[in-house]
Amino acid sequence: MPASPSTARALNDRLALRLMQDEGPLTAGQLKKLTGLSRPTVADLVERLQGAGLVEVVGESGAERRGPNARLYGIVADRAHLAALDVRTDSVTVLVADLLGTTLAEATLPIGAQDGTGSAVAGAAALLERTAKEAGAERLHSVGIGAPGLIDPATGELRDTMGLPAWHRELVAALHARLPAAVLVENEVNLAAVAEHRLGAARGQDDFVLFWLGQGVGGAVVLGGGLRRGVAGGAGEIGLLPVPGTGGLPSATGCDGGFHALVGAEGVVRLGASHGLAGGPVALVRGAEGPFLDALAERIAIGAAAVVSVLDPGLVVLGGELGHAGGESLAARVRRRLAGLTPLDAEVRPSVLGDRAVLRGALLVARDAAQDEVFGVPSA
Repeated sequence: MPASPSTARALNDRLALRLMQDEGPLTAGQLKKLTGLSRPTVADLVERLQGAGLVEVVGESGAERRGPNARLYGIVADRAHLAALDVRTDSVTVLVADLLGTTLAEATLPIGAQDGTGSAVAGAAALLERTAKEAGAERLHSVGIGAPGLIDPATGELRDTMGLPAWHRELVAALHARLPAAVLVENEVNLAAVAEHRLGAARGQDDFVLFWLGQGVGGAVVLGGGLRRGVAGGAGEIGLLPVPGTGGLPSATGCDGGFHALVGAEGVVRLGASHGLAGGPVALVRGAEGPFLDALAERIAIGAAAVVSVLDPGLVVLGGELGHAGGESLAARVRRRLAGLTPLDAEVRPSVLGDRAVLRGALLVARDAAQDEVFGVPSA
């Protein structure tokens, strides 16, 4: 059934807006070339978007080409303001941006074990409000939150996961009640994968797994261009993966005997000590060479081989603080060792976005939600 004229116009409008978002400001001629639409259709489209307050003239293309055909049209970035939160066990970072994803303000609040649940929630919520005010955002349209733990696929809510601070769940509930904005929460490693997929190491790859290597160990699975969360929201919980070399097995209440024990921060420090090295895990991995890095790559490859053998994703991205710190040197070692553990080809790449991946992913989720409304397409 062909689309109605109103739906066709809306689809064309959204396509043009997406192109201006991805490519930057465009002339009518460039829009015609990229969309394949006729010149009159593009002219009507631009006029319609300007009238709706979604697009404005932001300059001209080339000093030698004056006039209407040279006008550059860009998205009105302050049509909506967004916020992204990276919620850790000991801190929360807030970023406020415009509709194009340009950062307007950012701040971090440490939250210690001595802070009670109420104090932590109040402090984090106040941080968001102060940062939004600093950014000049009178009203936030959408807020994306990345937090450790499982997200219930049925409700979209953060589950009560053992070992995580109670203020995480309370904060999400408080922001829902406190803000007129849409509040969206997602597992932080899943958000890192979203960011790497659209902006980083996995750009252009519809199938990959992300290994998050840091204080804790997690993973995210992207297949067919979409996140795979699992029935309970636990797809990618690679820290619980039973692997050789741990001296035990993980359990329903802990991952001490799982992959986490090999490549989590504490395991990396112990590995460094066995090679006569001292320091924090990131410092140990950054710039390391020789036997220590070979041994760490061996450990990572063991977990990667198990995941690759099941999913055959073709790409493993090493993210988190440790994956980013190890860079290409660590990734190359894992790649070589992995090739000897499985017949399935899998590229191994370091994260491009590093520790910023969670914030960037949360911002992308918030921006998508805002654009779905601002750039909305009516039903056929």
